[in-house]
Amino acid sequence: MTEQKDLYSETVNGFTFQMKKVEGGTFMMGDNNSRFSDEKPEHLVTIHTFYTGIFPVTQALWKAVMETADTPSYFKGEDRPVESVSWNDVVLGNKDKNIPGFLDKLNQLTGKNYRLPTEAEWEYAAKGGKLSKGCDYAGSNQLTAVGWYNENSHNETKPVGLKDPNELGLYDINGNVWEWCKDTWHDNYNGAPKYGSAWVDSITTRRIYRGGSWGSNEQKCRNANRRGFSPWSSGNALGFRLFCFF
Repeated sequence: MTEQKDLYSETVNGFTFQMKKVEGGTFMMGDNNSRFSDEKPEHLVTIHTFYTGIFPVTQALWKAVMETADTPSYFKGEDRPVESVSWNDVVLGNKDKNIPGFLDKLNQLTGKNYRLPTEAEWEYAAKGGKLSKGCDYAGSNQLTAVGWYNENSHNETKPVGLKDPNELGLYDINGNVWEWCKDTWHDNYNGAPKYGSAWVDSITTRRIYRGGSWGSNEQKCRNANRRGFSPWSSGNALGFRLFCFF
């Protein structure tokens, strides 16, 4: 891994991807003005410094890590986000078929501890961290400037990095593909962790995904919007982004 100020480059089997340093801080998570009760109540969360992928994981990166010539993706393209991957595909793999989880394989190859973000970390990064301008979307109040959604996507994913980044220099946070998080689903934020850790319990197996997709409307692409899905389910709008502490 090569350090370049707050940007790190990691090369895996000949493919290089970049991770951006996000300085920790405090922020208000959620949206009390939302019509969705699961985004409430707004609450103060403290986040430690972390690193996150500048882009969601692409199909090229998936191939390099999994050492395969193809991906599960419906919309094919090296620079498009990998999709049609379940939470289990990313985290646990398939032991019956002797297929490792993407994160386990990546960590074996790099000796690092890459993982999915907690829901709080994801929202903090989406909102721009310490550089936040308070926008509804990642870096703008106009979704068309920063994301691919149902009004401009032509019903497909797009190569990453074609829209404007947010305040932190992160791309494709809103739209293109939903992004899996570590947390299990909760109907609201009552009792949520105050320090950005993953909120995981046995009440449900549903896992959080955030950010909206190529098929989502503007409401679903907002930084505060949240959804939950079973960890073994997948679809051509579901992908993920890497997080890590170095």
